[in-house]
Amino acid sequence: MRSSFGRILLWMAGTAVVCVAMMIATSWVLSQTIRRDDPFSRILRMEMTSLRKAFEAGGVEALQKETDRFGEFLPSPRFLIDEKNRDVLTGEDRSQLARRAHTPGTVPRFLAFGDPLIYRSDDGKYAYLVMPRLRPSPWGIVPYALCVLFTIAFLSWIFARSIAGPLQQVRSMLSRFGRGDLSARTRSVRQDEFGEVSRAFDDMADRIETLLMAERRLLQDVSHELRTPLSRLGFAIELARTAPDRDAALDRIRKEVDRLNSLVGQLLQVTRAEGDPASREMADVPLDELLREVAEDTAWEAELRHVRLVSRIGENATIRGDRELLRRAIENVVRNALRYAPENSSVEIGLDASKDAVRIRVRDQGPGVSEENLEQIFRPFFREDSARNSSTGGLGLGLAIAFRAIHLHHGHVRASNASPGLLVEIDLPVAA
Repeated sequence: MRSSFGRILLWMAGTAVVCVAMMIATSWVLSQTIRRDDPFSRILRMEMTSLRKAFEAGGVEALQKETDRFGEFLPSPRFLIDEKNRDVLTGEDRSQLARRAHTPGTVPRFLAFGDPLIYRSDDGKYAYLVMPRLRPSPWGIVPYALCVLFTIAFLSWIFARSIAGPLQQVRSMLSRFGRGDLSARTRSVRQDEFGEVSRAFDDMADRIETLLMAERRLLQDVSHELRTPLSRLGFAIELARTAPDRDAALDRIRKEVDRLNSLVGQLLQVTRAEGDPASREMADVPLDELLREVAEDTAWEAELRHVRLVSRIGENATIRGDRELLRRAIENVVRNALRYAPENSSVEIGLDASKDAVRIRVRDQGPGVSEENLEQIFRPFFREDSARNSSTGGLGLGLAIAFRAIHLHHGHVRASNASPGLLVEIDLPVAA
């Protein structure tokens, strides 16, 4: 049988049958013979002693009364016979019954209810002959055994189902995932080994889905964004062949090549942000030092754009993460603010820390973003026409890189209009 469910159920059913058979056999062996010291033999001895004393003390009349008294409670015929097998009460010959009777200690229990039983006194003068009226069927235990068997079988079915069910679910999800359904998950809440296997599958599926989606997005983004620079590059090459000022045409080609190089580099950075978690260098990162480092690195760009960079970093906070990935994320947010900040304005960098989390704030004094696009600006290649267009030099990847990097650190990033300007807030959990 190939089905695990069927094998488990068959094995449990077979075990139940064997257990019931052993229970019956054990009961049979334990009650195989009527011993002289078992309760039934003691009753026979007590009855014979009582009848013998009545006869020896009061004769046949007393024996009759004692026999009648027993008959009120014990309807089976009982005879007190002498050493010649004659009925002491009636004088009838009971030799034929005596020869058929079984002596306690040798008679099988199931025969004791159908054949005569005889119990002889120690001095051999009397014997007590009992004639059971009922002979129960040896199949009388079968209904009870079947009841036990069906109960065990039902419990075995539940047990087999609890084992085979999670395996069938994992198999089904594996089949769906193999056919291309990347959303297939078991969502198991079990706390045993099957739950661990199911959750391991879910983690693996999440990882594979993330990698595949990252590759798909990379291909889509590359094919979309390379089309315009390549067209411009082709036009510049044709212009270089015919234009009298070839240096200007070559400068144009160099500009487009640099643009392509920057685009490819940032696309690779986006993909690397969703790379293998095991490849990240996790360490305790002091955010106050990291923000000061980012402020120093971007100070020259702020000076070129005639923008003041204001740091309000008074808190000391440490988180667990990849220092380089966090630095790039924060730097991208700061550079994005510098790019759209008007001349002679300021960009503020702040850090607030609590017991469980830290918040990084970056605010510019620019035009801000329309309310309906506040969440869209974290998508790759998104630009808002009013302010964030390709002429400013942005590719629409900086905030996307920051968004993915922060989420890889179990944090959250959001944007809101500060009137004036755009406020980007980054929340990160504090290291234990």
